[in-house]
Amino acid sequence: MDLSLDYTKKTLKNTEILISGSKSESNRLLILQQFFPEIQLQNLSDSDDTIHLKEALSPGKSMVDIGHAGTAMRFLTAFFAASPGKEVILTGSSRMQNRPIQILVEALQSLGADISYVEKPGYPPLTIRGKKLSKNRVIIQGNVSSQYISALMLVAPSLENGLDIQLTGEVTSAPYLKMSLSLLQDLGIDATWKDNLISIKPCKSIGAKTVVVESDWSSASYFYSLIALSERGSLTLSSYKENSLQGDSRLADIYKAFGVTTSYIDNKILLKKETDFIPAAISLNLIEQPDIAQTIAVTCFGLGMACDLTGLHTLKIKETDRLVALKNELTKLGAEIQVTENSLHLKSSGQIRRNISIATYDDHRMAMAFAPLSVKVPIRILNAEVVTKSYKNFWQDLESVF
Repeated sequence: MDLSLDYTKKTLKNTEILISGSKSESNRLLILQQFFPEIQLQNLSDSDDTIHLKEALSPGKSMVDIGHAGTAMRFLTAFFAASPGKEVILTGSSRMQNRPIQILVEALQSLGADISYVEKPGYPPLTIRGKKLSKNRVIIQGNVSSQYISALMLVAPSLENGLDIQLTGEVTSAPYLKMSLSLLQDLGIDATWKDNLISIKPCKSIGAKTVVVESDWSSASYFYSLIALSERGSLTLSSYKENSLQGDSRLADIYKAFGVTTSYIDNKILLKKETDFIPAAISLNLIEQPDIAQTIAVTCFGLGMACDLTGLHTLKIKETDRLVALKNELTKLGAEIQVTENSLHLKSSGQIRRNISIATYDDHRMAMAFAPLSVKVPIRILNAEVVTKSYKNFWQDLESVF
């Protein structure tokens, strides 16, 4: 499905949007619920990734295909490996079969896991034979995908001796590790992180718990961009916490530079365009918030700002190479942009080409990051249905604000 968008002559109305629960929190809690079924979950994400994960956790499956769901691939690799008696082949889309997983597999194998590669070494599909893992210490690089480390953290309380995770070198994407740690602690599990050592004690039962999942901040980013690119307007988004576990809540501070203020009212956030004065350029290290890099780059381009974004090395191995994808599509729109292995550099520009078709590369964030530009120029989003990976109702919610 291709979608033509043109909101250039429309104005925002102050409406309220309920964004579903954080995909990151939902997927972590679904794994923990397998070990502690007394957990009751509310406001779960309705994203494809979470739906795939729930289906994969259904009993009796010998073949599990998680499509494009990277989080599910990493979390399920650890879950099946630490589940005695389970034997599965874990696979995904063609893109997923080219996303590396060797570091996590080797970490689990060092604990005694029985995992082998079906085809290409280092990549899915995987054959996993679940068994009891009795070793309680693993060493892993701190600058790898946080999902590898979180996968280990989530199975740790189920292991008979718990788990010490020694991180080596620089630790990146720390907010996602802190999210995993906080969710464990909130459930009453003894989990600590001091220096580069994460230590999680074994736990057999936590008692009845009801957890309400906070709405997704990454999904909120597209509405921050929409407000920033509009001349005037405000929107209310729910349900959000001022002291969020999600690293992408940094949006509230970042978008001040784009004239957008954030007010917290009764577990909701009010976004409002307060000023048209913006700086000529902005420099941000997004090593802890890589998922909002595409949104910010498009916002800067739409406002005619220059930007230097660093800390983006993990974007090379997402649903697509997001840095190359951004360069390709922004260049089509008239941008002068350079990317490296871990950074993006955009020069200021006063022009935006009209009626450009934006390729999405099977990447939900490409579609949603470029959509707000439709308040500046008409654009066309190719394969627009890709948004369901993380935000099923995005196009309906976008239409509802005009």
